[in-house]
Amino acid sequence: MTVTTGAGAADPARRVADPALRVADPALRVPDPALGVAPAPPAEAAAHFRASLAFHADVSDGAAALAAGDPGFVVVDSRSTASWDQGHVPGAVHLPTALIPEQAPALLDRSLPVVTYCWGPGCNGATRAALALAELGYRVKEMLGGFEYWVREGFAYETWQGGERRSPDPLTAPVAGDDCGC
Repeated sequence: MTVTTGAGAADPARRVADPALRVADPALRVPDPALGVAPAPPAEAAAHFRASLAFHADVSDGAAALAAGDPGFVVVDSRSTASWDQGHVPGAVHLPTALIPEQAPALLDRSLPVVTYCWGPGCNGATRAALALAELGYRVKEMLGGFEYWVREGFAYETWQGGERRSPDPLTAPVAGDDCGC
């Protein structure tokens, strides 16, 4: 059923955005996209967000911890060698996801938490690396935003040539559009 209360009222998005076009009858109203589902009760929301922080690390927080010295965790770059060579977080361990079961015990101290990263939010390589490490018994978090956001926020990075800190955002995609190998 379409309700016409003015120009463009048949367009649900416009009806929600323009209070003058909202329909008085609750059965005919288009739900607010932000609150189409009611927010969780505060205690449930707190539990959810606390759990989220147990699984994720922020690029800025990671950079601050690394800059302060011994952060109490190790950073793992789960990308291919070509991607690692193009740029990586200083001090990170290069451990492509496919090699984790075979090489993690030799490269990582089980007593230290691990923070994994990949290219960026469009890649699930860090998630897959975190899963592989968790299945091996490591305490692990995923760095949200990955290397893309590390660079976008202007943090120093290293290349295979030893270069450090470049202009913001030069590396927002894998080498030559290749997949990142994670």
